[in-house]
Amino acid sequence: MTTALPHARHFIDGVWQDSTSTGTSTGPATGEALGTFADGGRAEAQAAVEAARAAFERASWSRDRQTRATALLRLADRLEARRDDFVSLLAKENGKTLGEAAFEVDMCAPKLRYAAALALVDSGRSAEVRPGYFSSTLPEPIGVAGVIVPWNSPVVLAVRSFAPALAAGCTVAMKMPGRTALVNGVLAEVVAETPELPPGVLNLFTESGDDGARELVSSSGTAAISYTGSTAVGRVIMAEGARTLKRLSLELGGKTPMIVFDDADLDAAVPVLTAAITTFAGQFCMTGSRILAHEAIAGELRERLVEALSAVRLGPGDDPDSRMGPMIDREAVDRVDRIVQEAARTATVLVRGGPVEDGPLAGGAYYRPSLLEPRSPDDDIVRREVFGPVATFEVFRTEDEAVRLANGTEFGLAASVWTTNADRPLRLARELKAGTVWTNAWAVVHDEFEEGGFGQSGIGRLNGPRSLEAFQEIKHLVRVAPAVAQYIG
Repeated sequence: MTTALPHARHFIDGVWQDSTSTGTSTGPATGEALGTFADGGRAEAQAAVEAARAAFERASWSRDRQTRATALLRLADRLEARRDDFVSLLAKENGKTLGEAAFEVDMCAPKLRYAAALALVDSGRSAEVRPGYFSSTLPEPIGVAGVIVPWNSPVVLAVRSFAPALAAGCTVAMKMPGRTALVNGVLAEVVAETPELPPGVLNLFTESGDDGARELVSSSGTAAISYTGSTAVGRVIMAEGARTLKRLSLELGGKTPMIVFDDADLDAAVPVLTAAITTFAGQFCMTGSRILAHEAIAGELRERLVEALSAVRLGPGDDPDSRMGPMIDREAVDRVDRIVQEAARTATVLVRGGPVEDGPLAGGAYYRPSLLEPRSPDDDIVRREVFGPVATFEVFRTEDEAVRLANGTEFGLAASVWTTNADRPLRLARELKAGTVWTNAWAVVHDEFEEGGFGQSGIGRLNGPRSLEAFQEIKHLVRVAPAVAQYIG
């Protein structure tokens, strides 16, 4: 007896919906079909925006912060209850290892609970500016927020955008990626299982193309867009959003420098640097894709990284022994390999890596990690985001040179400094053009503190109290005492 494959649908205005088009979800480890999904587009985006607009105009959601906090807390509980379902599906459909999938999912409930707290404590200011003149500011939700979610970490990056939007009092129309349609389906089920969320407040649709996403950006019904993805697409969104003066929150590409000084603890650093290159198969905006090594330890660090990267065990995401899963699809493998081939024409190849073309993994989208030592810091492999398990190795002599090299790309999402010198981290952090700077660490995110990029890595901030700003208007209320008003008259 043949078991029917699961089918994922949209959830719009509190109702399950199908589409005229159906897509097939395949696992990157084998290329085999995992299930089918309703493949949406412009019509689903319009329906999601209309539902969100109607829910916003009913006013109770936008004005009742206790209702919002309660709904976010219940959503956190129900998402947490489905943790194992999310982890299993992410490993199969997205290619993450089980540990990486758990890392993603376990960040979600705390973000929702933090957003619930923000809903309760967010406030304005008030003052008697001069005798008889009183001013106060009141934050108000901006309206419908369009959220566009990438496939590399679909659950946590969806939550990171829609949680502050809901906390601010907005309603949401959200486009989820077709490459993780079954994962999206579980998220939709969690929303459907949360009756504290009124119909139309949080609407989800999946599409493999971009017609629906474009509709969210161009629609006069959306007041804000929160997008996580490439810088190239972010520029398009910014240009199109200008037509309706959209409020934008864009977290875009990255080229994270990992700066290792001569006093660094290499025993602690090398495993983290290796993970920074290989986590999510390098498909991560904060991938540690640039290793900057002080000349005094460059030889030893180079040798250690070559050994560590060459030993990374590839395998299916749901195999507990895998240390790096497949990339999202074979097209991504071919794209990354072309970049490495081009760079290898001039760079010194320390670890070639490359596609797995024989053995039991040959049918999947596997790519072994690569490490190259470029001829010049101006080479494309240094300046361009690869979005795969590929890193460059550069040598510096002084702090000033390290900062100059680190700041030598258009990106400014994150950076990492490795040293045991107590004063150096703050000194460098002030000079590095990056939204987040870690010391002796990488990929540490705290919900209470803002995250975002400098330069071409985006605009706006997510996480932390400022995450509400992209979804709010600030109203200035002025009250003049009656006696003063009479005197003015």
